[in-house]
This record gives sequence, structure tokens and C-alpha cells, in this order.
Amino acid sequence: MQELELKVPPVILVAVFALLMWLLAKLLPSLALPAIWSWVLAVGFASAGLAVAVLGVLAFRRAETTVDPRVPQQTSSLVIKGIYRYSRNPMYLGFLLLLTAWACYLINVAAFALLPLFVLYMNRFQIAPEERFLLQKFGAEYQAYQAQVRRWL
Repeated sequence: MQELELKVPPVILVAVFALLMWLLAKLLPSLALPAIWSWVLAVGFASAGLAVAVLGVLAFRRAETTVDPRVPQQTSSLVIKGIYRYSRNPMYLGFLLLLTAWACYLINVAAFALLPLFVLYMNRFQIAPEERFLLQKFGAEYQAYQAQVRRWL
């Protein structure tokens, strides 16, 4: 399974999950939620997701380090300021919130059921390998950061 580690760009993974959610929503019955509420929830989650992800990217840009998780060796600094004081993975949290918005828009239980699978995949094949690298590169500084800030939120 290590061959999947850091191989799929997270944005592609989000697109794959969004497509799977849409397909399941087409195949299975939807929730009994008025459309206006699905829109309100979708806009709220999408706004929050976009804001969190963008703040994560901007923090990386300010630190002049790579945002491409497939090449952790290009990491030039440990980013622990801004949004990174609240989440070690705000870009991934933002993606999860965007997928949650999509599930709200689809108004489908099956779409919501895929959200934990997204988290499990990200934890195993994206975040864990990144954390191993960061621990190797930044040692005690990263260990202290891990102890202070949660992985997701």
C-alpha cells in the first residue's frame, strides 16, 4: 500500500470523491431536506472550506515553501503560524469542508457516507507520510508542534 503514499494530488482526490458522491446520489434516494436548506448549508460549508484552504496556501506562500505534498523534500520551512495554529492540515480540512458542501447540495446520505472515507484515505496515504518526513526533517520542533495542534481541527 505504500505505493499510494503521496502519489495522488489531493485536488485530484477531491475531484474523484466529488464524482463518486454525485454518482451515488444519482443511484440512491436523497434525504428529505428542503432544497433551500441544502443550498444554505452548501454555501456555508463551501465558504468555510474555501477560506480555510486559501489561508493554508497563503501561509505556505508567505513562508516560501512548496504546497505540493507529493514532493515533501522540497519543504523549506515548518509553517506553524496563521491558520496552522489551529490545524496542521488546513488545506485538507478545506477540501473536506468543500466535499461536505457538495454532499449538502446533493442531499444524499450516500454522499455523506463517503466523507469518512476521504478522511481515512488522507490520513493514511497523504498525512502520515508527510508527518514522517516533517518529523525526520524538523525533529523536535515538529514534535512540539504536533503536541500543540491537532491534525484536522
